[in-house]
Amino acid sequence: MPQLKPLYAFALLFIASQAVAENWPQFRGPTGQGVSTETNVPLEWNQSTNIAWKTPIPGEAWSSPIVWGDHVFVTTATDGGKACHVLALSRQSGEVLWDRQVFTQTPRKKEGRNSYATPTPATDGEHVYACFGDGSFVALDFNGEVAWTNRDYPFYSQHGLGTALLLANGVLIMSRDGSSDGEDKGVGWQTPWDKSFVIALDASTGKEKWKTFRGQSRISHGTPIAWTNSDGRQLVVSEAGDVLQGMDLQTGKLVFTSEVRGEGKVPSVIVGQGFAFTSGGWDGKESTKAFRLGPAGELKETNLVWEQKKGMPKVPSLIYHDGSIFGVTDNGVATCLDAATGSVIWQERLGGNFSASPVLASGRLYFVSDDCETVVIAAKRSFNLLARNPLHEQVQSSPAISDGQIFIRTAGNLICVGK
Repeated sequence: MPQLKPLYAFALLFIASQAVAENWPQFRGPTGQGVSTETNVPLEWNQSTNIAWKTPIPGEAWSSPIVWGDHVFVTTATDGGKACHVLALSRQSGEVLWDRQVFTQTPRKKEGRNSYATPTPATDGEHVYACFGDGSFVALDFNGEVAWTNRDYPFYSQHGLGTALLLANGVLIMSRDGSSDGEDKGVGWQTPWDKSFVIALDASTGKEKWKTFRGQSRISHGTPIAWTNSDGRQLVVSEAGDVLQGMDLQTGKLVFTSEVRGEGKVPSVIVGQGFAFTSGGWDGKESTKAFRLGPAGELKETNLVWEQKKGMPKVPSLIYHDGSIFGVTDNGVATCLDAATGSVIWQERLGGNFSASPVLASGRLYFVSDDCETVVIAAKRSFNLLARNPLHEQVQSSPAISDGQIFIRTAGNLICVGK
């Protein structure tokens, strides 16, 4: 066999590297569960090594970055939260390709750890879709031109707006679990009400596709996830304070409702092994739970498989991997649970405080602390600490992984880790 010419060999290597490269198009990645299929993700870095670039981002926001091809997108709010911006950066250099102010909003009540641009945007490779604290939506093309806006669903919550966008099969979905801005601010927050809903827009036009009210529920911040049942029907699985629900992706028809007591839920639901896993709560009902997916109707807790009160995260979402559930509490205790039974396999203190949701890649779990130390452990049933990577900046956004790089959004910068 003749020897490959250097240029041809390089081309084959380039094509192979592109084949395994993965976009990170929405909160928690392609599946919405924080899992990357890539195997060439960095293990170690610090302020002076293995940093590709670091770009200042104006304003204040805790939305996470998303990545598509050569574009990295973030949102932010400047002028005290009034001016709403979408930014596109070059993934190769970190250069800001464009910074578009899409509209202004009136800042209202929010929890101290929230921001006026917390919802993570989403993209389908042609447009980027964003939402801001007042509930307004916008779609822009990759040149930064506005395709449509929708300001028909104003939002109020004693905590502010914290959920992210879900994009699936041309449908843009967002949960709206707010509270009353009337005289009694506890309604919808501490007392259940019937005004919470899930909204779905046609991604091509921004027009309403469906709007499904939850019934009695309370404040929540978790992002919905798309799940396909055994009949091939695609559902939106979404948790609010007091309920876990499944809705038909195309019609919004409410398929099932389970009872999950607890207001102010922050972690997003995940699925695996035919279960939906939930965590969170603030009023004495705190626990991690597993519900069997499949049954329809008003289920109460008839499909509850297990409940575990140890090691429950109140803010970071969970990771499902190979029959195990991994998570970290807000005060830095990492836990591995058996997904089938909920039993604790191990618990270890990582140190620090955590708001960002972990990510999984290359058989490793990446936990980014509030002071931007990324603790890396093996995604196994025996605890194995692999690395500690300090960057010493404030963080609450969850990281993104794409094409061998990790993107971490801090209070003042977007950092690209890797070559």
